[in-house]
Order: sequence, then C-alpha cells, then structure tokens
Amino acid sequence: MEDNKDKTSENAENNASSESSEKVKDSLKESFGSIKHFLYELLDIANDTDKDATTEAILKDIPFKGHTAWILIFSIIIASIGLNVSSTAVVIGAMLISPLMGPIVGLGFSVAINDVDSLRRSLINLGVMVGLSLLTAFLYFQLSPLTQLTPELEARTYPTILDVLIAIFGGLALIIAKAKRGTIITVISGVAIATALMPPLCTAGYGLAVWDLSIFGGAMYLFTINTIFIALTTFLVSKFLRFPLVKYANSLRRKRIAQIASSIAVIVIIPSIYLFYNLLKESYFTNDANTFVQRELENYKQSFLQKNSTVISYNSGNGPTIEASFLGKEIPKEVITLWKDKLKNYTYLEDTELKVLQNENSENFDQLKYMVELKKRDSLELAMSKAEIEELRYELRTMQRSNRIVKFDRLVQEIQLNYGDVTEVSFADVIKSNFEDMDTIPTFSIKWNAEIDLEEKEMKLSKLKEWLSYKLSLENISVQSIN
Repeated sequence: MEDNKDKTSENAENNASSESSEKVKDSLKESFGSIKHFLYELLDIANDTDKDATTEAILKDIPFKGHTAWILIFSIIIASIGLNVSSTAVVIGAMLISPLMGPIVGLGFSVAINDVDSLRRSLINLGVMVGLSLLTAFLYFQLSPLTQLTPELEARTYPTILDVLIAIFGGLALIIAKAKRGTIITVISGVAIATALMPPLCTAGYGLAVWDLSIFGGAMYLFTINTIFIALTTFLVSKFLRFPLVKYANSLRRKRIAQIASSIAVIVIIPSIYLFYNLLKESYFTNDANTFVQRELENYKQSFLQKNSTVISYNSGNGPTIEASFLGKEIPKEVITLWKDKLKNYTYLEDTELKVLQNENSENFDQLKYMVELKKRDSLELAMSKAEIEELRYELRTMQRSNRIVKFDRLVQEIQLNYGDVTEVSFADVIKSNFEDMDTIPTFSIKWNAEIDLEEKEMKLSKLKEWLSYKLSLENISVQSIN
C-alpha cells in the first residue's frame, strides 16, 4: 500500500512539473509573438505605402526644366561658394534647396517597374542636370578670385566608404519617405542625396576651371558611384514594396522590356557590390595602417618620424605600401625587420610593404645635409672670428702698453726738467676699496734728493701733484714720497 502511495505521489509531481513546463513554454511563445508583432508594426512600411501616389510623384519629378533648372543653378553657386571658403554651413544651406533627387530616383524606380520610357527620360534629364551643374560650377570658379584647393574641395576628389554609406542610406531614407501614405515631400527630403551629389559636382567644376583633370576625374568618379548607389537603393526598395510593373499590350515587348530591366539591374548591382567591398577593404587598411604608424613608428624615440611625409598607399589592393620618413640617428636593420614582422599582426596589413626612408634615402636628406654643412661652416667662421678678435685684442693691449710707456717717459723727462731734486719716479694703478665701493687711483711715487729738507720736499710734492693732475686731466690722483 505504501509503495502505491509513493508511486501516485511521484506521478502527481511529474504531471505538475510537466504542466508548469508547458505553461512556461506557452508564456515564452506568447511573449515572443508579442515582441514580433510589435517589431513588425514598428518597422513595417508595406501597409502604409501609397503606391499610386508614389509612382505619380516620382515620375512627375523626373523632368528637369524651368523653375527646377534655375533652383539647381542657384544651389550649385551657393555650394561652390561654401566649398571655396571651406564653410560647411553654406554647403548645407545649398543642399536645402537642391533639386537633384528627381532624375536619379526616377532612374532606379523606372528599372524596378520595367518602364523604359521613364528610364529614357531619367537618363536624359540626369545628363542635363550634370551638364548644367558642371557648367555653373565651372563659370563660378572661373570668375572667382579664390582658386586655392581648399580642404572641403580636396575631400571630394576620391570616394571613401563613408561617401557610399551616405549615398545608400540617403537613398533609402528618400524613397521610403516618398512612399509613405499622406506624406508631403518637400525639398528638404533631398538633403541626404544632395550631401552625396552636390559637393562632387561642384568639385568637378572646379577641376575644369583650374584645368586639373585629376581633380575633375576623382570628383566625377565619386559622383558616379553615389548616383549608382542612390539609384540602386531606390530599385531595391521599390522591388521590396512590390510596386506594380508597367503593362504592355504587346507580350513580346513586355518580355523584352523585362529582360532589359533585369540586365540593367544585374549590371548595376554586381559592380556596386564589388566596389563597396573594395572601398570597405581600403577603409580597414587605412585604419590599420594609421594605427600601426601611431603605435610602432611614432614610439621609436631614437629618430624623428616626419608625420607629414608619411605616405599610406592602398594601390587598389595591389601592393599596398607604408612609406615613413625618419631624420636623425640611423635606424638599425634589426628594428626595421621587427617592424615588418609586426605588420603581420594587423589583419589588413599582411601584404603591405614597409618602406623606411632615412637620411641618405630620404627626400629630405639634401636639406639635412645642407643644414649640417651650414652649421659646420658657421662654426668654422665663428672660431676664425674669435681667433681674429683675440689677436686684435692682443695688439690693442700691446699698443696701449707702448703708448703708456712713451707717455710715461715724456712725463718723467718733464718732471726732471721742472723738479731737479727728484731722483726717481714710479707709477701704478692702485685699486682702493672702503668695503662699499671700489676705485682705481693713478699713484705716483717720488724719490727725492737726500739733501732737500722735509719742509721743501712737502711744498714741492704739493706743486708736483697739482701739475700732474692738470697735465693728465685727472682729479683723483695720488702723489707720495718714498723717502
């Protein structure tokens, strides 16, 4: 009986545990379903899309003439001024009024809905837009007195991964905004697209104005890439939202148009993915290269790294290089070998070649050599000047000594003529101090004839002192007898 009770109790506990587990699972499923439903409602854009109104709005914005053309001209001028004076605020102001979105959005949308006529009109209007923008920027920079390449202009001469991301997310934001039901699209919705397109067009116009084809080519390359990605995002969102395809009465024509649209989509998508991948790799390479230079090369204290002369070149992934210039003490080969080994620790620098330019193989070696030679020459000239000065000082002392001897000899002769009782004259500069001030006193020592009496000696000594003071133009003078 007790065994049966134990089994019954154990079964009851198992059943309770199973029921509790099932409740937990149901609760988790319910919670997950609630979160999923919430996220779906939060992020869903299909239910609130007005396909007919969006199609009409996009196709209506494709034509590029009249008011739109003049607005573009004025916005390009404003953007050119902003780039010319490196004013970000002015460039942003130009973007607020820029009507660049129409033909580009129409390009991607036309491919998505198989509308060849709209595609043709989009391409024509895009060409007109580009030509008018280049002409306006060219004329501005031709007439502008400021022709220096500013940082704002230089930044738009080569595409980076950030430029592509701006184009992608700008295009996504614009097409989703246009597709929303009841949305009134204003020119502000084109700011993101203008960010990716206006500065490159203005920079290309600058390149033409100063006739620098590298600037023109780089800016147009950036503009083309951004245009492709904006059109691509429009195409993908339009396909995702399943906008209705254009219907053609002729089934053969409909099939041919669908093939053309699909071919264009493939032609755009595949190179875009490849380009995005390469730009992403270049971005990672540049980041790792800068980190390597900062951590490894700048911390070497035995020589000076010229940061402005350090060149990081990706070379499209074919033989990337880091070229660093050093001045000062010669870097041992062991240190350079260690640096090259450390390159392998960085994921995107494994195939990178490190070029260390120092002293003889540095571009600045000639300048350094000139500075060293100039320093040696100056040191030699300074030493020669010092030797010449010392020689002149010696000659001056000799001349002064000779002059004093000649003057003293003449003075003694006059004393002997005027004072026949003087038998010997001595002279010296006596330094005198009262512990507060010091003074140099010319002192004459007079030796008299032994036959002269003391009173006469004192009288003649007083007159001799007055005469010497007058003769030598000295007020402070000492004349004393030595016997």
